[in-house]
Amino acid sequence: MSTAAANWCYATVAPRARSSTISASLGTPAPSSSSSFSPKLIRNAPVQAASVSPALMDAAVERLKTGFEKFKTDVYDKKPDFFEPLKAGQAPKYMVFACADSRVCPSVTLGLEPGEAFTVRNIANMVPSYCKNKYAGVGSAIEYAVCALKVEVIVVIGHSRCGGIKALLSLKDGADDSFHFVEDWVRIGFPAKKKVQKECSSLSFDDQCAVLEKEAVNVSLENLKTYPFVKEGVAAGTLKLVGGHYDFVSGKFDTWEL
Repeated sequence: MSTAAANWCYATVAPRARSSTISASLGTPAPSSSSSFSPKLIRNAPVQAASVSPALMDAAVERLKTGFEKFKTDVYDKKPDFFEPLKAGQAPKYMVFACADSRVCPSVTLGLEPGEAFTVRNIANMVPSYCKNKYAGVGSAIEYAVCALKVEVIVVIGHSRCGGIKALLSLKDGADDSFHFVEDWVRIGFPAKKKVQKECSSLSFDDQCAVLEKEAVNVSLENLKTYPFVKEGVAAGTLKLVGGHYDFVSGKFDTWEL
């Protein structure tokens, strides 16, 4: 990924379908390619390791330990009636697809408690279409959530200044990939990219990114319908698909349904 692709972008854009807006408070890139994309050799460069002292790395690990100790003391030990039932199993109402971006943890931004949401996080919160031979990790998570856990709502949440979305919009047809996995993954949102480029060509790159953050969510919602068990649940009225967008720049959270 180029240095330019690491820059941030944002703008406030209205969702395509009916929506609701909730005030809140938090919010990375992507490529362009044709549907006939064929894998290319990746020009690898040696990873330049930053000079990090063992003491700093030990401190980082210690931060995790002290974080858990605080959680156990302040939360776990004080709520035995809440955590005891969770030892027997889970019965979440939601399945959440969110970006792996460290700034947008859905449990924090949406106030979700342990046991409430079966969560998948990846680059640019993408959901690929149904395919038993590819992306089995995502497919198995959806299948388990719908068929075993009987979740009632699947929500796909995009966010402001998404690096994965910017990477999607930045990719040039025929260009070599810079990463082993990233470009191929964000190409899942390629239909959204083409739509934005066609309908929003007069907008700046940053504003196109902001539109694409939501249009990519819509592509993921449509892809969810390619899973037979999801399609059946939606048709039966036992499952709802919801799109969401968290703008951590302005502190807003939008939701909509297609």
